[in-house]
Amino acid sequence: MLDGKVMVTGGAGYIGSHAVLALLDAGYQVVVLDNLVTGFDWAVDPRAALVVSDVADDAKVRTAIRDHGVKAIMHFAGSVVVPESVTDPLKYYRNNTAASRSLVESAVAEGVPHFIFSSTAATYGTPDRVPIREDDPKQPINPYGTSKLMTEIMLRDVAAAHPINYCALRYFNVAGADPQGRSGQSTVGATHLIKIAVEAATGKRPAVGVYGTDFATRDGTGVRDYIHVADLAAAHVSALELLVQQPDESHTFNCGYGRGFSVLEVLDAVDRVTNMTIERRLEGRRAGDPAELVADNGAILAALPWRPERDDLEVIVKDALAWERILAERGR
Repeated sequence: MLDGKVMVTGGAGYIGSHAVLALLDAGYQVVVLDNLVTGFDWAVDPRAALVVSDVADDAKVRTAIRDHGVKAIMHFAGSVVVPESVTDPLKYYRNNTAASRSLVESAVAEGVPHFIFSSTAATYGTPDRVPIREDDPKQPINPYGTSKLMTEIMLRDVAAAHPINYCALRYFNVAGADPQGRSGQSTVGATHLIKIAVEAATGKRPAVGVYGTDFATRDGTGVRDYIHVADLAAAHVSALELLVQQPDESHTFNCGYGRGFSVLEVLDAVDRVTNMTIERRLEGRRAGDPAELVADNGAILAALPWRPERDDLEVIVKDALAWERILAERGR
């Protein structure tokens, strides 16, 4: 077990809040650092401490590291909307790359030995083959992917020069919610397909846009590898344990299930779970969207004892739907 606390940046957001739950449930002590621009203070489990700060505020971050005895950082804070990154690239290089540089510098200055980074399959761009392996070419086709890849490169170089090791986890499409109903995706105007679909199923949206029907896929719509957020959070805990056990080693892993579903297949699954038909609105492609992203997850399965427990599209949809109903009950 780690000799100190884990700082979770962006721990009031979607994936970060689930990582907080997984860490707490595993017996870790946690301090959340979040500026609450897109996160919610009510999403932070009361067992964790909350520091309201931007990750680029060096003074506040370093004070929090010292005051809380932080020995590992899980870095989720950042901007995540691919189309927005195309229209506002500087926002993504500021929030994702420059801010991450500040955070890593603070970690090195304060002697934090372990760092886990929330990366993305967008670092691959349009892949040469599917499923994608970690050593395949990294050719991002949008600023979001580039901003994350730049941080990966920075971590590689920093780990070679300083006593810190890291694990970069490249997420494929994250969906679902905590099976116990403690957290879920709560962002207004979210762009994730399953979130949008369950909002449509509960009356928050009139329809679901299908962006692109002419991709070279089995039904013409984009194919993605969907991973349950609870499984992803568990992978972070397992990755942290590996870093502690092997302090001289760093790692990069894909986080996915190794199989993909098209947009229409996902919407069909939502129809089955809800016993209703969600209206689909066919639209043109969005900038920066590749046709197919599916993980080869052999590396993470070989390196970690982690195994997916909710690898079922309908289970992911059911948990997302249950959380949407909780939000409705709370008037959110």
